[in-house]
This record gives sequence, C-alpha cells and structure tokens, in this order.
Amino acid sequence: MSTNLEEKIMHATTRPRTSTTDMEVTSIRLERELKDRLKALSGDRGYQALVRDILWNYVQYKSGEYKPQFSRADIRASMKAIAQKEERCVLSGKLISPDEPMLLGLTQQGDLVPLCFESLAG
Repeated sequence: MSTNLEEKIMHATTRPRTSTTDMEVTSIRLERELKDRLKALSGDRGYQALVRDILWNYVQYKSGEYKPQFSRADIRASMKAIAQKEERCVLSGKLISPDEPMLLGLTQQGDLVPLCFESLAG
C-alpha cells in the first residue's frame, strides 16, 4: 500500500483523541513479528494508536459509516470486474455485493481500489 493511500485510509475517519485514562484496558496477543512491524509503521504515534485507528476504520467500514477520502481525480484508469466478496466503493461508499459487476480503479499511486459504476458516471 502506498503512503498516500495509507494516509487517506487512516485519516478517512478522524476520531477525537480520547485520553488513555478514559480507555478500558484490554489484552490482545500479537506475534512478535507483527508487533515489531506495527511499531516500525507507527513511527512517533506508537503502535497501540495505530491498532486503535485500524480497528475504528474496520468498525466504520463494516457498519457503513466509512466516509471515503478519494475523488475521481485520484483514479487514472478503470476496468470491469465482478466482486468476489463484499466491497465498498471508495468514491461513493456504496456497498458492492458478491457477484455484482463493479470496476477496479487504478489510482495515481498504483493501487487497485473497488468502484461502483455510478461513481464514475458523468
């Protein structure tokens, strides 16, 4: 995943920062390699903040609250495809069901992203 795409995804759902004293303590076991990679990716933010952001994005994506941060200008090409699993259009946020026709959009950064036909119309 390119840095620009990562930034759009991670900032797609900017959440107000909660004080760690107001958070509940939970435990999750991670493989050492995964924890090390998360630490390397998180930089100054810390890997726990990165994990929280990823989990919030997942919850918002699955609940339909996800607000895409892409525009048509980010798409340089598209090709027809059939969804193999549930997808969400990165431009409109519309749900794309399995076996439904869709488009795959090639971004300026070289990533393939799911698109619904209506998102590129007119």
